[in-house]
Amino acid sequence: MFLDYNQNAKDRTTASAYSVRPLPDARVSAPLHWHEVPDCDPAEFTVLTMPHRFAEIGDPHAGMDTARGSLDGLLELAARDEAEGISDAPWPPHFRKTEGEAPRVAPSRAKSGASKSATKGSNSKAPRTRMPLLVIANSPSEEAAQQGLERWKTKHPEAAALLAIDDVLVDRMRGRSSTWTRIRVNLRHVPEELRPQQETPDPDDDPTRA
Repeated sequence: MFLDYNQNAKDRTTASAYSVRPLPDARVSAPLHWHEVPDCDPAEFTVLTMPHRFAEIGDPHAGMDTARGSLDGLLELAARDEAEGISDAPWPPHFRKTEGEAPRVAPSRAKSGASKSATKGSNSKAPRTRMPLLVIANSPSEEAAQQGLERWKTKHPEAAALLAIDDVLVDRMRGRSSTWTRIRVNLRHVPEELRPQQETPDPDDDPTRA
């Protein structure tokens, strides 16, 4: 089992054990034994705790290279899905369309009226719980976005005091030729009566808006 803050995209997949992650408490991505998973807390894996953990239990990844798996099952599944007309998930809009590609629309939005009505019976799924997220800043400059976050905290000190470290989400967004930064906050730990409303992000310089 591998615990990581990773990226999985068409042109890149990262998995870096023991790398320090971009959070204020300097969390470290770490391999785990399966029995550790139910009770693990990512906040306990930091640059201060990992050396002791490594010295105490060794490296759970040590035998990884001698226990190679096979992609045969995955390739068979891909071939079966293709034969049954099950396509890939939609690619982001800036990738070139390929022959036979499915429409680039989220599956939840691609349902026909008939399929929507069919889900209203006893087999319909419970609605997803939406996180109370606010967009705080959009900027090509991460520094400017972080300054906007500090202004928001000054403006809303009660809510800011209740945020956990991982309630501040710093998203590095990919544009056509460069990246830009979006900062959001998750108000899950803030009582509803103390939650600020969504305001115009500060700064609000989203380069994808023409």
